[in-house]
Amino acid sequence: MDRLSARHPDARPVGTLAAVVITLASFGGGAIRYRGGVLDTVGLSFLSYGHGAAISNVAMWLGLALMTLAWVLLGRGVLSGKVGERDVVRTLFWWVSPLLPAAPILSRDVYSYLMQGAMVRDGFDPYSQGAAVNPGPMLLEVSHDWRNTTTPYGPLHLWLGDGVTTIAGDSVTMGVFLYKLISLIGFYGIVWSVPRIAARIDGDAAIALWLGVANPVTVLHLIGGMHNESVMVALVSLGILLALNGRFTAAMALVAVSVAFKATAVIALPFLVWMMYRHLRRRGLPLGPAGAFTAAGFWAVTTTLVVVSACTWLSGAGWGWIAQLSGNSKVINPLALPSLFAGIVTPVLDVTGAEVSYNTVLAVMREIGMIGMLIGLVISWWVFRGDDRRNIIGIAAAYTVVVTLNAVTLPWYYVSLVVLLGTFGPPRRIVGITVWCSVVVAMSFTGSGNHQMYNLVWMGVLAVVAWYLTRWLMARTAPAPHQDGADAGGDARPFRARRPAPGA
Repeated sequence: MDRLSARHPDARPVGTLAAVVITLASFGGGAIRYRGGVLDTVGLSFLSYGHGAAISNVAMWLGLALMTLAWVLLGRGVLSGKVGERDVVRTLFWWVSPLLPAAPILSRDVYSYLMQGAMVRDGFDPYSQGAAVNPGPMLLEVSHDWRNTTTPYGPLHLWLGDGVTTIAGDSVTMGVFLYKLISLIGFYGIVWSVPRIAARIDGDAAIALWLGVANPVTVLHLIGGMHNESVMVALVSLGILLALNGRFTAAMALVAVSVAFKATAVIALPFLVWMMYRHLRRRGLPLGPAGAFTAAGFWAVTTTLVVVSACTWLSGAGWGWIAQLSGNSKVINPLALPSLFAGIVTPVLDVTGAEVSYNTVLAVMREIGMIGMLIGLVISWWVFRGDDRRNIIGIAAAYTVVVTLNAVTLPWYYVSLVVLLGTFGPPRRIVGITVWCSVVVAMSFTGSGNHQMYNLVWMGVLAVVAWYLTRWLMARTAPAPHQDGADAGGDARPFRARRPAPGA
């Protein structure tokens, strides 16, 4: 056992303990059922209200904190080169397995998924009707804010929900369990594809797995929260890997399937066009630069239209989802920069005597954010066009633009971004920023899904703790030198783990 291991606990048992605590606490401190549930069945419903709920919530916070700490401890081993790719995969198995029987945590969205699936099953249209049109056990679990809201998701999401609720009937417990299995399948797809993406662009597979896949935001929200990002991100990741291997039709088809699940998957598609463009140029076809680009773009658009049309037709959901792509605007939190700036600007205007409401300022900020998003996406697509590695950086940059400038941002939206961040050997500074942000986001939401971002004391203490953990991690993980012998410790250079020499 090395000196560091002797002084600090090992990441694997800490994370496993965290997962067990989270699972036990989830039934009273998670996104608990309004009617029925496991605690009612076993006669322990007192853990979901009063002093019992307080115990459950404290246990949930303890589990979330331990999971976040375990991730930082794992990062110490990965970045120092003492923990490799297979070790990270094994650790993920131990962290994720105890979460299988857990109740939903950090969000009630899975209940909405069930409700939307039940609507399709029962002959309703979730694109034009709210959940309230179909009373029943599923509706009782949907948050009141969403009972009269249409769904923003694609036809495959509804098709999947139709299948789940057809199997589960009116059993919310069975429906949640089926969605947990679907989330696990998607998560496995991410675990399988991310290190292979890193290997294709000369990245570090262990760092890619640790920074993006083992990230507490990813694990807690994809497995614990059972969000449909697990399927969307898995399909996009597999599509990217296929493109890196020169299988562009299959790659674009997979991304198109993901678009039919959740439209934000389309962000990756323009970067696959660059990959195919270079492939056509390397083959020496008599197309010229403009011809090769036109051919790649045409093939991407055609493949996407055919696949999305097929998915829409097969699902029977219709094209109403196109009109819902603007999403909802009910959610307001500082994760979205327009909301953050509106919260800063409005009090300043109040001091100056201007009679402007928060909602008016927010509407203006969201318009500015939308314009900035479009500009940022175009810039990302153009600047990061050079080679495969830069294309992957570009996808990450594009998702960064979207999640920060979008009108609504929720923590699981970041998964599309973070799973790619470690694949291309990000600069040391980016690793540090990602660690700090991940700790803050992971610890900003309660087990029930409410956030603490307007609790200034909580957020202030959390920011300091996250800074300390980041500083501790980065100070104790000296990067390996580059092949040319230059020191890789500079903030702007790709960060690589220091791997032991063969036979050492």
